[in-house]
Amino acid sequence: MGGCFSKPKPVEVKVEVVLPEKEEMSPNGKASPLAYKANGTSRHFHLEERPITLNPYPKAKDVVEASVCHVKELENGQMREVDLGCGKALLIKQNGEYYAMGHKCPHYGAPLVKGVLSRGRIRCPWHGACFSIGTGDIEDFPGLDGLPKFQVKIEKERVYIRASKQALQSQRRTKVMAKCITLSNYNTSITNVLIIGAGPAGLLCAETLRQEGFSDRIVMCTMEKYLPYDRPKLSKSMDSQPDQIALRSKEFFHTYDIEVLMDMQVVSVDAKSKVAVFKDGFKMEYNKLLIATGNTPKTLACKGKEIDNVFTLRTPEDANWAVRLASGKNAVIVGASFLGMEVAAYLCEKAHSVSVVELEDIPFKRFLGEKVGRAIMKMFENHRIKFYMQTEVSELREQEGKLKEVVLKSGKVLRADVCVIGIGASPTTGFLKQSGITIDSRGFIPVNKMMQSNVPGVFAAGDVVTFPLALRNNKRVNVPHWQMAHIQGRIAALNMLAQGTEISTIPYLWTAMFGKSIRYAGHGEGFDDVIVQGDLDELKFVAFYTRKPKRRFLSYNRMATCIDLWRSDEVIAVASMNYDPIVSKVAEVMASGKTIRKRDVETGDMSWLTGKGL
Repeated sequence: MGGCFSKPKPVEVKVEVVLPEKEEMSPNGKASPLAYKANGTSRHFHLEERPITLNPYPKAKDVVEASVCHVKELENGQMREVDLGCGKALLIKQNGEYYAMGHKCPHYGAPLVKGVLSRGRIRCPWHGACFSIGTGDIEDFPGLDGLPKFQVKIEKERVYIRASKQALQSQRRTKVMAKCITLSNYNTSITNVLIIGAGPAGLLCAETLRQEGFSDRIVMCTMEKYLPYDRPKLSKSMDSQPDQIALRSKEFFHTYDIEVLMDMQVVSVDAKSKVAVFKDGFKMEYNKLLIATGNTPKTLACKGKEIDNVFTLRTPEDANWAVRLASGKNAVIVGASFLGMEVAAYLCEKAHSVSVVELEDIPFKRFLGEKVGRAIMKMFENHRIKFYMQTEVSELREQEGKLKEVVLKSGKVLRADVCVIGIGASPTTGFLKQSGITIDSRGFIPVNKMMQSNVPGVFAAGDVVTFPLALRNNKRVNVPHWQMAHIQGRIAALNMLAQGTEISTIPYLWTAMFGKSIRYAGHGEGFDDVIVQGDLDELKFVAFYTRKPKRRFLSYNRMATCIDLWRSDEVIAVASMNYDPIVSKVAEVMASGKTIRKRDVETGDMSWLTGKGL
């Protein structure tokens, strides 16, 4: 391969050798000096001591080394997927330096070579997770693990990668974590950190604490009987069993001393005395508290709502039962929400008929706009799904205790053997009414950028919070996305350790229907216009959501002068289908702090996406 280059000029290449991770330090490079009061005594959290391994690959048979390219084959800012014989790696060149790491996103296995390289990190093209090219650490979510890093060396103008065979096969790396040093003599009714809720926010909080060296007790409690699992799959892959979608194994929680109390519901909290009371009367004292209880699906208020075979999707059992009952039968989905539409798409090939009932005239109209909503609706109709729009359910009728018909307010009667309700959800915060923790009129917990509530030491994350979103000039919003729950749980943990870290992520979500994915980044609430590029009929498009900036008033010579700032609308969100990695590119531009103007996207010229920094 080197023969293709005649008399190449000398190239200065820095060689990066990566040793296995030692202890994970806090950002200042030191173990935190903070001490918490736990079990009546002061206890410092510190890092688990481990010997430094000088030889990362002590057994030659466990290592592979391969020449992967000539130094001139890769330009700055380029990535290449390379084969080392027993596995692949991602080779990156940025600012004259070479980096090598895992080539698949640990979340769902997306090929990172198709992602976005920007500002020292790679963003996944599918779901927006970000990884540092310097360390392999995950910096934005979804997902839990980072990427393995491999050694790079240059010999005779050839680039070589040396890697562990195990790392090549696993394509993921879990950070070194501390363990609890108090479990042998603790009081069961006292914990340093109590996490209410076992979704991604709660899990990321617990993991981050251990990664940062926290070695006191952590208790996570949940109303469910399962360890944390991948909830989005309940509507996208309804046959999934709990063990198939578990986020971490039972052994993981045992190894890192993260206690999970299952089937344990907290019914009240006293923030002043720092006590949580469980449904069975058990009381637990805490020092730091995270509330990450998620939301509760809304139910119908009509006659017959208690009939068998009517479901909201909250647990794996709900999803499994619904898909079994729908097989070869008539299914009615109430609500053209993301959950409702995903369920309709999944049941399409299994049920005899699938009908969707929706109060609006077009699915996703408020979220994705009329044009995109109509295109998606047409896709569903092409798969034999029937829509009943601008109406709602007035009655559910039964026969021998089982659902038989769904009666609509329009007068239409639908045959139904199973009905899935997807009409939204409410934050699960009712147990906090007398707690001293502020709850707004809609039931959300207002938090600051450090995810702290009005009570010092009490944090909240995930679907239950409203927080200041930097992208929208610190407008207080609720963003019930899977990715957002991850980052909020991590931010809460860092601030439990007094690291003063503020949230600054770009919201990112996705949905999957009929083998096609819609990706979305930003926060488009209140958009004024939608600029669509591509072909909606072919379902290959990108849509930019814009909003006019607000007018400002300045006082000049005692006169109110209106300064008109209608220079150009701002892009506040983007959605795409079959247009990767455009959404991840836009997310990176937004994350850099650059404002994208409507005029930048109206012409179809995407040169602004390839400017400096991308």
